[in-house]
Amino acid sequence: MKREKNKELFRKFVSRQGLKSTRQRENILDVFVSTKQHMSVEELYEKLRAAHPGIGYATVCRTLKLFAQSGIAHEIHFGDGRTRYEPAAQGEHHDHLVCTGCGTIAEFENSTIEELQTAVADGHDFLIHSHKLELYGLCARCRK
Repeated sequence: MKREKNKELFRKFVSRQGLKSTRQRENILDVFVSTKQHMSVEELYEKLRAAHPGIGYATVCRTLKLFAQSGIAHEIHFGDGRTRYEPAAQGEHHDHLVCTGCGTIAEFENSTIEELQTAVADGHDFLIHSHKLELYGLCARCRK
């Protein structure tokens, strides 16, 4: 369902922008929304290359940027110099645990943290528009 909704949102965006809907963009979208990873351009390109050798690196890069502009993806930075993208889930929020050893990224949700953030903002008469929480450290595998 989410996949089809993202496809439709992207098609409408492309149309509004006066861009062409191409099979390459559709293939990139299919792979992107079917993964649970936070994908860099390089990682997505590698996933696509075997099944779609005609899709170039630059096309993947431009298409991911279009995904972000259309609202179906979030561009994220974890301080390692690589831009990653994750599918946007309307109305959902999550935070990230980032392993500085192996680069693994785990998503988590915690209602207590969300409530504390709201309380802190309220205490400062501050209206939150958006936020992100990223915790950096070592995963269990890297600590061994």
